[in-house]
Amino acid sequence: RFAVSVGYWKDPYIQYFVRQAKERKAPEINRGKLACYYARVHGVSYLIKAFLKKTECNCQIVNLGAGMDTLFWRLKDENLLPRKYFEVDFPMIVARKIHNIKSKPPLSKPIMESHSGDSLLIDSHSLDSTRYSIVGADLRFSSDLEEKLKKHNLDIQLPTLLVAECVLVYMTPQQSADLLKWAASTFPVAMFINYEQVNMTDRFGQIMIENLQRRQCNLAGVEVCRSLDSQRERLLLNGWEAAHAIDMMKVYSFLPQADVKRIEALEFLDEKELFEQLMQHYCICWASKDSSNL
Repeated sequence: RFAVSVGYWKDPYIQYFVRQAKERKAPEINRGKLACYYARVHGVSYLIKAFLKKTECNCQIVNLGAGMDTLFWRLKDENLLPRKYFEVDFPMIVARKIHNIKSKPPLSKPIMESHSGDSLLIDSHSLDSTRYSIVGADLRFSSDLEEKLKKHNLDIQLPTLLVAECVLVYMTPQQSADLLKWAASTFPVAMFINYEQVNMTDRFGQIMIENLQRRQCNLAGVEVCRSLDSQRERLLLNGWEAAHAIDMMKVYSFLPQADVKRIEALEFLDEKELFEQLMQHYCICWASKDSSNL
């Protein structure tokens, strides 16, 4: 929300889900973290749009651990909605999101506009419309997840894009492996995008882990975040045919340079080294399984 408010990228919907932070963070946190968020948003968005264009939107997206993400509304504005867009998160998070959607017309109106047929189904822990569904489920139990998604008309024959941003790292390696295996074995044509930490065995990575532990935040799956190779291996070992992983410094170098100059002018930071270290400790990985040679 703060990054959007100072102009890193445009998101007219985040204001309806997240209150504006009152205090201003230290400049190196601002500049480093915000530029990392900027690279994450653009990097993940680039892959999602490539998938949508390749399938001509005749596909479905499953956003795992979606939280207060606003991607559905932004894709609708760009006329890039898939045939169906699913979000999954813990029931408590889902209940909060549904409350926001119901009480804020700029959120509910786009869902109604893309809905056809009878009145949409909505209760405290799930919402189901023609093009958008939000499901309360625990990603550690894939059979329960699949059952709930199918109730909301998940079509396993459709090309499917699964997105997980800072989600797998909170699950044990076995739990994330089970989820990846389920996805690879369920959909004949699929892509998986994962954004999370990498290079976590060096000193900078250890400090990141210690800082999170002090805030009672345990990265249960951090051992898989050893390197870009370990990230790729996890995907290949769990049934994906092809896998790639690049750190966020690399992503940052791929972004349109005119826009990068624009965001670098937003807030001055001379701690370039700190910023680069931070970017080298996050990565985007993507894997595919492609029976129809898309």
